[in-house]
Amino acid sequence: MTTKYLFRADLAPAQSDDCGRLSPSFSTNISGINRSSPPASSIFDLAGVSVHFGSPERAVRALSQLSLSISPGERVALIGANGCGKSTLLRLLHGLLLPTSGQFSSAPALGQAMLFQKPHLMRWSVLRNVALGLWLRGTPWGQAKQAALLALKRVGLSELAGRNARQLSGGQMQRVAMARAWALQPQVLLLDEPTASLDPHAKREVEALIEEFAKSSSAPADRMDARETPVTLVFASHNLGQVKRLASRVIYLEQGRVLADLPVEDFFGGTLLALRYPAAHLFVTGELA
Repeated sequence: MTTKYLFRADLAPAQSDDCGRLSPSFSTNISGINRSSPPASSIFDLAGVSVHFGSPERAVRALSQLSLSISPGERVALIGANGCGKSTLLRLLHGLLLPTSGQFSSAPALGQAMLFQKPHLMRWSVLRNVALGLWLRGTPWGQAKQAALLALKRVGLSELAGRNARQLSGGQMQRVAMARAWALQPQVLLLDEPTASLDPHAKREVEALIEEFAKSSSAPADRMDARETPVTLVFASHNLGQVKRLASRVIYLEQGRVLADLPVEDFFGGTLLALRYPAAHLFVTGELA
């Protein structure tokens, strides 16, 4: 199988990719290569996808026979207990993992950015950290710095542009990571519990930025011929209040399987969840750890 990445820049191995990537039209099928894009209405399409870690004899099943599609502009929350497969699914969507079996397709030339719980920042100024992703993508350094300054202004950190990024607070570091993603104007933003390690004030600030990001439409700044598309948000969270505020759709995972997939109003309102998805209902009510 050959997969051509048009752009890929990781700041640390399997750690920080919020400087962004531009994905190819990507499709993989273990039992036969299928290079088609997902359906026109989807940007991600998974059919019977499993991800296993370790040797076949002692494999850990992180995802098991997962089938779902994600459409442009959706705000999808992934919830479930620790180890249910949320992070694995996000890394699969971002191209950091390949499926062990099944078929996974993503839309062609899809601009993506991913934020982690603990952003990895270089021992450089805040400005250079934000400009890095644009420069790696081929933007001249002067233009990259100007775009980085605008992104820092959007997250309220322009006055800290010259400070060493490693000297910032946790909340400020996450806002720098958000600015780094914002500068790239991705069509998809993936977040792996980005506010889990923050204090309540910083959590509210970052959540407000995520909300603003999700409401925007974007096309990469250096691709003037590109059509603007709604930003698609896929995030993992243990904060159910945050899920209610940010998500339009909620997927509940358990042992690597999707046990519930509903619009947010149906997931948290009425009796549908309890009647059709009892395990998810137990989790939401705090009766299932």
